[in-house]
Amino acid sequence: MRLKTKIHLLTTLLMLVILVATNSGIYLLYEKSAYDTEYHQLQTRANDLSSTFSQLNAQTNLQQVLRAYMPTDGAVYIYDGERLKTKVQATLEMPEGPSITYTMPAIWIDGTVVDITLQQSMEEVERTLSLLKVILIIVSVIATIPIFLASLVLGRLILLPLERLNETMRKSASTGKYEKMDIPAKGGDELTNINRTFNMMMEKLEQHYRKQEEFVSNASHELKTPITVIESYAKLLLRRGFDNREVAQESLLAIANESSRMHEMVLQLLELAKNNEHLDIHFEQLELTPFLNKVASQMQHAYHRAFIVDVKKPSFVYSDEKILKQLLFILLDNARKYSEEEVHILATETANHVCITIQDFGIGIPAEHIPHLFERFYRVTGDRNRKTGGSGLGLAIAHGLAEQLGIMMDVKSTIGEGSSFTLCIPKEGQQ
Repeated sequence: MRLKTKIHLLTTLLMLVILVATNSGIYLLYEKSAYDTEYHQLQTRANDLSSTFSQLNAQTNLQQVLRAYMPTDGAVYIYDGERLKTKVQATLEMPEGPSITYTMPAIWIDGTVVDITLQQSMEEVERTLSLLKVILIIVSVIATIPIFLASLVLGRLILLPLERLNETMRKSASTGKYEKMDIPAKGGDELTNINRTFNMMMEKLEQHYRKQEEFVSNASHELKTPITVIESYAKLLLRRGFDNREVAQESLLAIANESSRMHEMVLQLLELAKNNEHLDIHFEQLELTPFLNKVASQMQHAYHRAFIVDVKKPSFVYSDEKILKQLLFILLDNARKYSEEEVHILATETANHVCITIQDFGIGIPAEHIPHLFERFYRVTGDRNRKTGGSGLGLAIAHGLAEQLGIMMDVKSTIGEGSSFTLCIPKEGQQ
């Protein structure tokens, strides 16, 4: 069953159920009110008649008294025990239709106790109820028409945007393009917001696809170069390496260097792919000075360079030790590649953050390149800076790790003076 049909049926049936329930409630309430009113009137007549009996004597015309209190289309019966003592009624015979009765004891003229029974025919009330029933049924039937038309309009209002959305998705699937919905720039209801969200999703998908396309292109280009170099030197080694020791040594050295660079690049690609997933992060309080001294010591032993730690004020930092160390290693390695001098690690504190700044005194970065530093395979120099061994992936990995830890990264650089990368780590409770 189509959604449009379901909406029509469900809304129509629901409104009919509500209408029938409402009309039934009206009918039952009126019926109860009518019967209660007649019964109370009958009770009042009986009480008045009982009071009148105490004032009668033997000369009183009893029939006239009884007729005065007799209900319309009703009758009055006086019983002495189970024996009918006297009666008076509006017609020769009471109708066999619905009626109500009320009985109460009273003192008769001769001082005996009798039962007064008043009977009221309810045929008039029943006729009124029947008329009310017919009117309510007619109203329910007539109300079905606007209810059904309203369900049609409601179905169209709901389904038209969904049909347009479905058509746009079909078009995207058939053309392979990222089609978007035509929607107003401002305002709109929930369905318009769904279409707006769909457009945002398509934009994101298109951006990710473009980035993936660029990533694959750059990765293939980067891997193609060392493979070509290795292949060239391997062929050279086969042709002349067995006869010329210098050629053999040069070829093997180039093959080893390019293999090492390609190995590092593959590891970085795997690391970058892993960072796209949510890491298992364990936040803990780290004593900052020993932590930074340990990181600096490891870098100094690995590269035989001076890494100077200067902790101004903060004594603790709240983060994941393993991931933060990996992030610092990437930034420190980047600093030592582009600087021949010592690298400084400075720790300061603000109201909500602990800031770690890595300062090098290298060639610096032009201002127009800074916004692109964290893009994959992006490198500042035109020759892709192969002398440093960089692949353009390190800072992209660092940026991903910083996002996982909730760390803000800031870059400042001056040409000829050096660059600084600052990590602003939220204090405990600020994440």
